[in-house]
Amino acid sequence: MNAPLTISPPAAISERELLAATKPYTVESKWKSWWHVGSTLGVITGVLTLAAIAPWWWLQLIASILGSLVMVRGFILFHDFAHGAILRKSKVARFLLSVYSMIFMAGVSYWREAHNFHHAHVSDMRESSQGSFPVMTLEQWANATPMQRLYYRVNRNPLTLLLAYVTVFMFSNTLEPFFRQPIKHWTSGASVVLHFGIIGVLWWLGGPMTAFFAFILPYSIAASLGAYLFYAQHNFPEMDLLPEEEWSRVSASLRSTSYMRLNPFLAWCTGQIGYHHVHHLNSAIPFYRLKEAMRDIPALQTAPVTTLHPKDVWSCLRLKLWDEVERRMLTWREAREAMRARALA
Repeated sequence: MNAPLTISPPAAISERELLAATKPYTVESKWKSWWHVGSTLGVITGVLTLAAIAPWWWLQLIASILGSLVMVRGFILFHDFAHGAILRKSKVARFLLSVYSMIFMAGVSYWREAHNFHHAHVSDMRESSQGSFPVMTLEQWANATPMQRLYYRVNRNPLTLLLAYVTVFMFSNTLEPFFRQPIKHWTSGASVVLHFGIIGVLWWLGGPMTAFFAFILPYSIAASLGAYLFYAQHNFPEMDLLPEEEWSRVSASLRSTSYMRLNPFLAWCTGQIGYHHVHHLNSAIPFYRLKEAMRDIPALQTAPVTTLHPKDVWSCLRLKLWDEVERRMLTWREAREAMRARALA
């Protein structure tokens, strides 16, 4: 009788070796990058045109929903370009994707500033939450003022994600940085003008339903989905926030960032952003090579996993405060019980 098959865990690998192992995957294929950009922008244009001119409302609705998913993919292309992962020196790509990001109400300068800060400080409790959803510890919550608590509750409320059109993109990504630094972040102000200018043109050409199905509805869905994807990839039951002595960019990528398992269609629509831990480890890897890197590097195959299954979505949305003693995220109820127990101890 054959002995039972045993699978050995991945061999230990240093952080330097792991980073070196990802370097070959940063090499992009220019024709492939252009194919993804051209085909994605073409599909967005085609599907949203159908949403605008289809003779039946149900067909407009279907096209609008499909368009929202591809709009998320379009934003991931800009995201990769901003990281220098694709078409690094192309002025044409810079123009096309920068305009797209502004239509999406993500001012180029502020988005790059906030997102790069997020990458450099993910799960680092010593730094601010710029570019991310804030996380408070139980101690910080206990010492917070009523206004700080209100701000925190609003930021981590599921309605903030659902209404990301207004809360995340219109306010956080455009109006707030523009009014704070109008010269530096002029693209944020221009984003609002461009975004609502498109709505106005569509309304003028075809009426309110054309504007609704061809732009307002798909953008609303895309904004909410994009905000949730970003939230869930850093707020999930197995997440770990690292103390100063344990923090490194590599550790944060592997322990504080999730792998979101998606079916092939949704993986395409979201630009493979589900391989988020790989992206955080080396943001210069083109999105279409993230899966390849995870497949080939065993150390990347043990990341915490989440999905878009309703049970997993609910598990992520319930997380509110970080317990620095048990080192896990708690629900509001668990947080109250933990603080009450420690007060009595």
